[in-house]
Amino acid sequence: MTEPSKVIHVRNVGHEISENDLLQLFQPFGVITKLVMLRAKNQALLQMQDIPSAINALQFYTNVQPTIRGRNVYVQFSSHQELTTMDQNAQGRGDEPNRILLVTIHHMLYPITVEVLHQVFSPHGLVEKIVTFQKSAGFQALIQYQLRQSAVLARTSLQGRNIYDGCCQLDIQFSNLDELQVNYNNERSRDFTNPNLPSEQKGRTSQSGYGDAGGMYSPGARAVAFPQMANAAAIAAAFGGGLPPGITGTNDRCTVLVSNLNSDRIDEDKLFNLFSLYGNIIRIKILRNKPDHALVQMGDGFQAELAVHFLKGALLFGKQLEVNFSKHPNITQGADTHEYMNSNLNRFNRNAAKNYRYCCSPTKMIHLSTLPQDITEDEIISHLEEHGTIVNTKLFEMNGKKQALVLFETEQQATEALVCKHASSLGGSIIRISFSQLQSIRENSQ
Repeated sequence: MTEPSKVIHVRNVGHEISENDLLQLFQPFGVITKLVMLRAKNQALLQMQDIPSAINALQFYTNVQPTIRGRNVYVQFSSHQELTTMDQNAQGRGDEPNRILLVTIHHMLYPITVEVLHQVFSPHGLVEKIVTFQKSAGFQALIQYQLRQSAVLARTSLQGRNIYDGCCQLDIQFSNLDELQVNYNNERSRDFTNPNLPSEQKGRTSQSGYGDAGGMYSPGARAVAFPQMANAAAIAAAFGGGLPPGITGTNDRCTVLVSNLNSDRIDEDKLFNLFSLYGNIIRIKILRNKPDHALVQMGDGFQAELAVHFLKGALLFGKQLEVNFSKHPNITQGADTHEYMNSNLNRFNRNAAKNYRYCCSPTKMIHLSTLPQDITEDEIISHLEEHGTIVNTKLFEMNGKKQALVLFETEQQATEALVCKHASSLGGSIIRISFSQLQSIRENSQ
């Protein structure tokens, strides 16, 4: 760990997190003298009045995971001992007017191309060059005007506005670059002063020096809505404006075919417990002529894509699952289908954004919530131990509610515990189980 400093470095600060949210997190430990939001990097720097206050804050948050608006943030001492005004432009993005703008697009539900950006920014002055790229902060663009006052005017007029109704929100700062280097004229970059540039160099897919321009926003993608994404705004917010690697957000097939199931041990409710981690379940049908196959109809195509992405190859009851999109658009109702559309066990009716953020492949660690207040670790272990070797457990309280982490020896054991015991009764409460992305259980020092 870096040596103690009164400056605290905070990571994973999503665009939904405000300065006030961060102040509330650290004010219990002492006076905060400076706060700098590094929006382009999803980070912040915060200076306490003295080093002991900063040490107290970090010691506390070593044992308690700090969370703001459902998002885990990560804190450490900064390498800075003092925040100067220079640090406020540490990323070179600040309020010093420049003819080049750095634009971050939040809630990006439609692909944004150079043409779309040119249409939005050219009414404020002559746009010379545009480069777009994908960074951890989301989809970003650098826009170079001929005149500095055009950039100032554009920032004043467009900051915080949406390109499309209800989405694609503009977050605009001045860049510290003097000149944009554009090598190709295509969907991702354009030099409007030099129309003779090639469209692509063979074998090269990203703009050198500006980060990867590819990702989910493929060349030629049209600005069309994804009507199946019922919770589109929540999804975009949950993933910080972009989507996890490998997820396109454009799938419209809602039904998934699961094969290589252990037909002796699986049933519809167990499949529900597993697939409901990735979206709401409409209905499930185990195929009677192929009992190791099942169809699962998800709430929309995006949820089906998450299930296919995260569950393909998962181990359950000694079998490696094969999960693919089905050729059937939906499952017809019948005597051998199980209906879940109105089940109050569907996880995405409330806190959809939070649930999307926790989507992951099966892990060795499960998280238990809605536990009875007087539960003990021994009771949790005896409820789950038939499913495998429990390596470690931790019972804790969050917002006055009892929760637990249980670490199994293998992912398969944790998956079995989840599919068998999610929504089971423990001490009079119906418990909720999901996978945790934590690698290990930290022991509190108290």
